[in-house]
Amino acid sequence: MGCPLLHFLDADTVIHSPAMEPPSQGSGHLRFGVFEVDFRAGELRKRGLRIRLQQQPFQVLEMLVLKPREVVSRDELRNKLWPADTFVDFDHGLNKAVNKIRDALGDSADNPRFVETVARRGYRFIVDVAVLEETDSDPAQKLNSAGLATTATVRRRSPRSLVWKAFALVVVAALAASVLWTLRSRSRPSSIHSLAVLPLESLSADPSQDYFADGMTDELITDLGQISALRVISRTSVMTYKGARKPLPEIARELKVDAVVEGTVLRSGNQVRITAQLIQAPADKHLWAKSYEGDLRDTLALQGQVARAIADEVRINLTPHEQAVLRNVKVVDPEAYESYLKGRYFWNKRTAAGLKMAKDYFDQAIAKDPNYAQAYSGLADTYALLGDWQYAVMTSKDALPKAKAAAIKALELDNTLGEAHISLAFCLDGFDWDLRSGEIEFQRGMKLNPNYATAHHWYAWHLALFGRYNEADAEMRKAESLDPLSLIINADLAELLLITHSYDESIEQSRKTIAMDPNFALAHNQLGQAYLEKRMPSEAIAEFQRAIQLSGGSPTCLANLARAYAASGRRNEAIQLLNDLKKRATQTYSNAAEIAMIYTALGDREQAMTWVQRGYEERFNPGVLLRPSFDPLRSVPRFQDLVHRTGV
Repeated sequence: MGCPLLHFLDADTVIHSPAMEPPSQGSGHLRFGVFEVDFRAGELRKRGLRIRLQQQPFQVLEMLVLKPREVVSRDELRNKLWPADTFVDFDHGLNKAVNKIRDALGDSADNPRFVETVARRGYRFIVDVAVLEETDSDPAQKLNSAGLATTATVRRRSPRSLVWKAFALVVVAALAASVLWTLRSRSRPSSIHSLAVLPLESLSADPSQDYFADGMTDELITDLGQISALRVISRTSVMTYKGARKPLPEIARELKVDAVVEGTVLRSGNQVRITAQLIQAPADKHLWAKSYEGDLRDTLALQGQVARAIADEVRINLTPHEQAVLRNVKVVDPEAYESYLKGRYFWNKRTAAGLKMAKDYFDQAIAKDPNYAQAYSGLADTYALLGDWQYAVMTSKDALPKAKAAAIKALELDNTLGEAHISLAFCLDGFDWDLRSGEIEFQRGMKLNPNYATAHHWYAWHLALFGRYNEADAEMRKAESLDPLSLIINADLAELLLITHSYDESIEQSRKTIAMDPNFALAHNQLGQAYLEKRMPSEAIAEFQRAIQLSGGSPTCLANLARAYAASGRRNEAIQLLNDLKKRATQTYSNAAEIAMIYTALGDREQAMTWVQRGYEERFNPGVLLRPSFDPLRSVPRFQDLVHRTGV
């Protein structure tokens, strides 16, 4: 009776297929041309460099390379990867997977070099595949490479010696496991402090289902954003990469993150599957991948599992509160959840029409589930923007009380919703003029969700109301770091620099924003204001005219153009714009702040104060008083008294 034999093959040993026996998954590594498939790591490599390939396409490739030059039928692929009880548009899913394989290999369906379509039957891998037997997959060989002796000598042993031999093998196996664990632990990333969740890809054949994948992306960002030790890029910035074909290291470099998360979402009826993988940048190193599936009611729990797995993989220590938030997920009515996702989808479009649709969907979600806190939070955010001067769908006097009521209701249902605290803070500042209470809500919201870019963005304006400009600048730049491609945050940073009279920096920041999107009206508006303060009226007029064109006639942009006309001596044209704004005024919305700006530029302080007082009575946002356009009024006692009454 002999003992087990520890046998090693040389690392360069190659068994060719199909001349010899077909390759098996147990082989670990397969090679064809300049490509390698590593089953254990779930990776496709080209000349040693990993190529992005999602889990499902990788599984299809695996089945094809394991049967080189044989037809793998569509039924085989269906039975292996999409069992009978799986919810999927099989044809669409398989075609999409094969297309991704061809993209990864640089292959073509019309002139295939690797994957050939066999009409009405399936697919065939048309090149030879080599099996690589790697010694480092054997634990004992790892010990050998670490300097520990091994032997392949077989001798006859007595029963006692066989017992000791078996014991020794157990010890060797334990040592091998220990070494492997150590090596893997050392290879785990310890320097991932920031990441971006790229837009999850919808596997649905119906484009109208995009809202669901976008919603899943939002929710995963929100979950991970609650981890204070991790900087998570906001939705606005990552959504610019939806459908992009940029290499991951390049995306990571642009967003200034250490790692990215990418994946897919498949929703069929009330069933959902989320597949995610974590890639370390800039090495483009695959760290982790897993699929989660369940009932639509369990979607939030599935997202929590993904977030916890990622936190564990990047070695982030969660606080007890963060652990509780990711673990304690409430069950939501599927129809209410679907309406909520649609609401967020349209809210994120940041258009007047989109906000109106968002309100309708949030109302539907609340009707389906009156205890759905997140739906009330979404409704609060919607009303806050509906009353904002950029959209002017409702007056602030009508919109902000509704926003406040919805935020309070959300917090009554769930006091841990950071976004709802921020919505309430916005209303307390902008409508109630209760800046002290607003400060408390901002602090609570940012503690609960430290990566919420909007929180830092709006808090910057809160600090500006107190004249704490250095802190405001730091918060605005924090918002920019969390959402570097957000146009509104970049434009508002330029406006904040304008308020602090840092005109050259403001000009530079506005030009940066315009470079990101030349059609963003507010960036041209801020640039025009900086030019005006620099006594460059001609340049300012050109920018304001462009802003008016792009914004569809924004009252603020029109008022700034009138100011520029007044500064350049074109008084009649300034008065014409003033009269136009007065004609556009309604009983509920008078454009009072804009009209006051023009009167100030024309030197008529009496009329300017009359309109400032009217804006005060209409409960305008006190932030308008920070605008440089009102600098000539700051020494006027009536203006000082009004500012004091707003709490600024």
